[in-house]
Amino acid sequence: MSIDSVDDVLIAKSFSDKSYIIDDFGNKQIASEPIIISASRSTDIPAFYSDWLINRIKRGYLKWKNPFNGSFSYVSFAKSKLFVFWSKNPQPMLNKLSFFDENGYHYYFQYTLNDYQAERFEPNLPPIEDRIDTFIALSDKIGKDKVIWRFDPIIVCESLPPDDLLKRIKDIGDSLKGYTERMVFSFIDINCYKKVKANLGKMQSEVVELDKATIDYIARGIAELNKMWEFQLGTCAESVDLDKYGIEHNRCIDDRLIVKLFRDDPDLMRLIGIDEEQIEADFLPVNYSYEKLIDKGQRKACGCIKSKDIGQYDTCPHGCIYCYANTNHETATNNYRKTSQESETLL
Repeated sequence: MSIDSVDDVLIAKSFSDKSYIIDDFGNKQIASEPIIISASRSTDIPAFYSDWLINRIKRGYLKWKNPFNGSFSYVSFAKSKLFVFWSKNPQPMLNKLSFFDENGYHYYFQYTLNDYQAERFEPNLPPIEDRIDTFIALSDKIGKDKVIWRFDPIIVCESLPPDDLLKRIKDIGDSLKGYTERMVFSFIDINCYKKVKANLGKMQSEVVELDKATIDYIARGIAELNKMWEFQLGTCAESVDLDKYGIEHNRCIDDRLIVKLFRDDPDLMRLIGIDEEQIEADFLPVNYSYEKLIDKGQRKACGCIKSKDIGQYDTCPHGCIYCYANTNHETATNNYRKTSQESETLL
C-alpha cells in the first residue's frame, strides 16, 4: 500500500505496530514494526541469505510476499530487538554475528542437526561431522543457552529402523553435551502437507508417518539417552503428550527463554508483559499471560509466541525430501540463483 498524503502517514502512525518507510524507489510505504523477527521457518537465511538480511537491516526494511495470496507487504526493522534464527547450516553466518552485536540486536539459534546422510534425505548439507563442528563453534561463540539442538523431523523407514535412528541421535547428542541446554524434535508430517508428498515422490511408499507405538518407543529412547545429556526436552508442534518421559511441548519462539536471556531489555519485557518494577524479580508476575502471546497464525499445536517470519517459500536449496516450504527443489534452486543480495525481497 502506497502512502500518498500526510493524512495517510498520520493514519499509519496511529497504529502502534505500523509506521512508514521510504522504499528503494523513493516511495512511502506502510510497514509493520515487529519486535521479534523469525528468520526463518520458510527458508534457511543463515545458510544462504545472511548478506541479504544484513543489507535489508541497514536499509531499514524489507518487502515480504504472502505465500497464500501473493500480496506484498513491508516490514520495518525500526523496533526490532530480537532475531530467532533457524538453520541447518549457520556456518556462513558465524563471522557476521558481530553486526548484530554491534547494533544492539539480540538473537538465538534453532539449529536443526539431523543425520540422514546415508539416505540422502538432506542431499545438499555439509557432512554431519562439519555440522557438529559448526554447532560447537557457534555455542562457544554465543553461549550454549542460545543454541537449541533440533532433530527435526524424525523419520523412520525400512532402511532406518527406530533403533538405528536412536543410535544416530545418541552419537549427535554425545557430541553436543555441554554445548546446548535443549533438544527439540518432531515427527515427520506427510498427510497435512501437499508439498511434502510431492517432494517425497517415489519414496512415499517407504517414508510414512509414525504410528503411536513407534512415537512412544522413540520418545522413551530419547528420554533414556537424556539421562546422560541432561538436556531440556521438547517436541515442536506435536499434539502427542509425552509428559511421562519428561518431554514438554516446546515454544521455539519462547517467552521463557527470552526472559531468561534478555531480561535487561525493557522493550522485550514490555512485549511479554513484564513492567520495569518486575524486571528484577526471579519469577514471572502473577498477572502474566502466555495465552495472550501465542501466535495464532501457526499450527494448532505450536507453542510459539508472536513474531514476524521474514522468509519466503521456494527459496531454500538444501533439497530436503521432507520439505514443506518448497514446491520442488528445482524451483527453490532457481529462485536462490536469481535472488540479489541487494533486493527488497527474496522473491
